[in-house]
Amino acid sequence: MSATPAKHRPFGATLLAILAGLAAFMAGVHLLQSLGILPYFIGEQTVRSFNLWNALMWGLMLWVWVWVAQMLWRVDPQAWLFLAVITVFNLVLDFVLLLGSSTQWSDVSISFLINAVILIYIMLPGVRQAFGQK
Repeated sequence: MSATPAKHRPFGATLLAILAGLAAFMAGVHLLQSLGILPYFIGEQTVRSFNLWNALMWGLMLWVWVWVAQMLWRVDPQAWLFLAVITVFNLVLDFVLLLGSSTQWSDVSISFLINAVILIYIMLPGVRQAFGQK
């Protein structure tokens, strides 16, 4: 009976997978808001709205984040680059949404902060090395 050694997963990859799962959760919240199930929070006011196009786009982002989290959990070397691209894309979209809101930060700010933390963390040399990036 031969025992196969357990695959080593660096802490950075585990943390990124958890952060990607958190970003997937936020995309799921935005999906439910676009369907009118959850309200948008703007300061102390809540607004319910239905937008099918936004729901489709957030559903796609939810699928992408779940896929990236699975790739990160398996420490796939291509996951690092894909995560960088998706995070920058989300940061741009969240930033535009934050500019369009009133003086109050909306619930999009949480998604913006999560994506900013992910982008900063993936640029650390130890994390890049764990995924085989130079």
